[in-house]
Amino acid sequence: DASTAAVRDVQDVYQLAADMGGIGYIAKFHARLARNNALINANMLEASRIERIERYLYTSSACVYPSFLQDREDVRPLREEDAIPANPEKGYGWEKLFAEQLTTYYHEDEGLDVRIVRFHNVYGPLGTFEGGREKAPAAICRKVAEAEDGTTIEVWGSGHQTRTFCFIDDRVDGIRRIMESGHTEPINLGTDMVITADGLVDLVCSIAGKRLEKVHNLERPQGVRGRNCDTTAFRALLNWEPRVSLADGLRETYAWIWAELAKQGRAKPPMPGMEVPEPIPMEGGPLIRVQSRPVAEGALRAELDPSLRFVGDDRTDDGRRHSPDSR
Repeated sequence: DASTAAVRDVQDVYQLAADMGGIGYIAKFHARLARNNALINANMLEASRIERIERYLYTSSACVYPSFLQDREDVRPLREEDAIPANPEKGYGWEKLFAEQLTTYYHEDEGLDVRIVRFHNVYGPLGTFEGGREKAPAAICRKVAEAEDGTTIEVWGSGHQTRTFCFIDDRVDGIRRIMESGHTEPINLGTDMVITADGLVDLVCSIAGKRLEKVHNLERPQGVRGRNCDTTAFRALLNWEPRVSLADGLRETYAWIWAELAKQGRAKPPMPGMEVPEPIPMEGGPLIRVQSRPVAEGALRAELDPSLRFVGDDRTDDGRRHSPDSR
């Protein structure tokens, strides 16, 4: 079938295919998501077994973690062992957790050499930015790009919900490293810098050079109250550090989305330039919570705009943007 043909004469399989989207999509289509993803993952695993693939990487999701561990904004970072006992997000989360187990069974019973990576939010250029499948960074970049300076922007939920975000370059580097390792158990891949939804909006507005009033829509889905990623295992196992700061990653993402919207006559000035815009002061500063932890010698640290207000972070070392990997 199509899956077997796709992996024929292939050494390694990076199984990133999935029916997925933003919170508005995954909160609505539980049956569709569970059915489609179960078929995708079962077919790809069986095809990889038949064709004797050397290594198989399955990309899971932070949605496998129990909702009761994410019911407040200032949550502790989610560790790999927290997934059991199970109570993941409805539909998408349950299927992802099942697919992890299925992947493990193919390793135990069929000898397939597997990797299981739990993605926490990824963003970057060339991704979906409209239509309901886009994630928060892309949705906010689109809304800001389409807004006239001095107008409003709709924010789903209270604006206090928290998330972490990992730039695509760092994600690609991470999955390459885990594939080359011998680690076969589920492992988190993300960052531990937590930002509120309001803080994310303020940061994109600063990058765009716009002042927008936030209008919170409490009728729209907003997901769990808070989600943070414990990256201890990945850092220790693979000596990995995220290299791209949230500000730098969003700057590149916003410029690409603005350009795509401009092709349709939908982008509003100013046009993003190569120069870093001066941050627009926000009243009180956007709230960003950072999980404090010891920093390894020589570790690259994220750098954010100096106007941002931090809570619980005593780190002073920072790193600049690296040359982007191909993706």
